[in-house]
Amino acid sequence: MNEEIRELSPAALWSHFADLNAVPRPSKKEERVIAFIKAFGESLKLPVSVDEAGNVIIKKAATPGMEGRPTVVLQSHLDMVHQKNASTVFDFDKQGIEMYVDGDWVKAKGTTLGADNGIGVATIMTLLSSADIPHPPLEALFTIDEETGLTGALALKGGILSGSILLNLDTEEDTELTIGCAGGVDVTGKGTYNPVTPTGHEAFSITINSLTGGHSGGDIHLGRGNANKLMNRVMLAMTKDAGAEIASIDGGSLRNAIPRESTAVVVTDNAAKLQEIVTQFAAILKAEYRITDPHLQVIAVPAQMPPQVMDSSFQINLLRAVYACPFGIYRMSPDIKGLVQTSNNLSRILVKDGSYSLQCLTRGSVDTEKDDLANAITAAFQLMGAEVSYSNNYPGWEPKPDAPIVQLMSTIYQQLFGTQPNVNAVHAGLECGILGRNYPAMQMISFGPNIFGAHSPDEKVQISSVQKFWSFLLETLKEIR
Repeated sequence: MNEEIRELSPAALWSHFADLNAVPRPSKKEERVIAFIKAFGESLKLPVSVDEAGNVIIKKAATPGMEGRPTVVLQSHLDMVHQKNASTVFDFDKQGIEMYVDGDWVKAKGTTLGADNGIGVATIMTLLSSADIPHPPLEALFTIDEETGLTGALALKGGILSGSILLNLDTEEDTELTIGCAGGVDVTGKGTYNPVTPTGHEAFSITINSLTGGHSGGDIHLGRGNANKLMNRVMLAMTKDAGAEIASIDGGSLRNAIPRESTAVVVTDNAAKLQEIVTQFAAILKAEYRITDPHLQVIAVPAQMPPQVMDSSFQINLLRAVYACPFGIYRMSPDIKGLVQTSNNLSRILVKDGSYSLQCLTRGSVDTEKDDLANAITAAFQLMGAEVSYSNNYPGWEPKPDAPIVQLMSTIYQQLFGTQPNVNAVHAGLECGILGRNYPAMQMISFGPNIFGAHSPDEKVQISSVQKFWSFLLETLKEIR
């Protein structure tokens, strides 16, 4: 099925994308894709190095006549978000992505596609392997673990790169030139509790699924449902009105993905009331989220009786803490119209067998406000006795709209496409701000083709937009001086 992808134009780019997507590359498990990219560079007889973190750097001399131009760093990340539909049987650790063409779009069968940031990686591979594309001296930087902590960018040392301009190929709308982004911090609440023997006699598995999900930065403003927060509403109602005792909760997966599914196991002596609550909430939530999450489901089925449940005190404190934890937009930017300034994603809840973990990704363009929101989340978790920790704290990227590369690419875009690009900042995290700490003089800009539904199984990339992006990049490389 992936062979039809190789027939698309530009053929070399799509072929490299198909090759890349045959390599499993989850965040923090990039050994295979690092080896793949390293071998690719070596096969071209180009200088290749791998730093201590696993970032791969491949250098290529300028084409004849362009040797005196500024060196350009082309940067994309190797890892991808692994998400699939509940009904999809797929092993991300062993299988390559199964792609297909649907009109003007490339999609995957029930999984994330990996266009984020695989199209960027394939684009750089195409330039490195080309024999007839004019370009200045190039340094290709393939970073690792962008999706779950940006640890590759954080670990990249100064002095490795000599380029004065960095083109990050990780923006997902082809009308945009991105010149700034939010920073982020992972907030985690952990602890233990003393399980008790259930007093009820019937067990049920409660599932909320088929939400839309999406990118916890780029899609956070769209008002999509968070399965963890919705499950908490249902659990509190069941606790109050059906005497439910909760044995376990397992919701969400990755910090940077809006949770699409959550499952809880409960015990009750009032099965009729429990089923009534499920019916009520199925109607309530479908009405509330009819636009953003039209396929949302709330389901209850009989389950095997669990040996232990939460004690009543811990149970109510957990539900209150999750209720108090913010989700979604915290503040819009007063400076840039339409830009989310600060937000939180309650991404993962796992409570079972006497231990619990509550995970958030808190984003903010203003570090002090991001820290304030993290403090608010900490307070909610600490009120239930959780031990709270911060990790993967990374800075935002300050916009510099007057930088020469921004002015040049804006002009080229207008000349090629007859309209001005949208020069903006985004709420998603990009590696530019981090890389800029060790390369403060480097001009940076991010752009890319239309990629919709990133971080969800609905992810798709537009074929005609890839062609537009490719022509824009080639013209930019010709004009950089």
